[in-house]
Amino acid sequence: MKSLEDLKKMREAALNKVQMREGGKDYRVVVGMATCGIAAGARPVLNRLVEETAANDYNCVVTQTGCIGMCIYEPIVEVFGKEGEHTTYIHVDPDKAARILEEHIKNGHVIEEYTVDAAVNGGK
Repeated sequence: MKSLEDLKKMREAALNKVQMREGGKDYRVVVGMATCGIAAGARPVLNRLVEETAANDYNCVVTQTGCIGMCIYEPIVEVFGKEGEHTTYIHVDPDKAARILEEHIKNGHVIEEYTVDAAVNGGK
């Protein structure tokens, strides 16, 4: 950084990165990418979510996080809505990830059989 102008450019670039991540979208899709998630196959899930979101302009941002705390259910994808609603999808593979985007993000329908609630409570 050599000038105030350089500092302004750096600030603008940082704000653009935040905008890309937080982006004013209706949904935030988070993939657990701790060691347990990666070992269970989270990387292809994350890649599919990013590819499908870019190709179809879904109303969401896709991010990653560390340990979600339920290693037995990895890969885990969490969907957070603007109104505070939260859905945890478990044992997600790339095909399930694409379906989550289509059904939940695009159409607003939670896929109950993929959720942690279905596994823990038998869907009740």
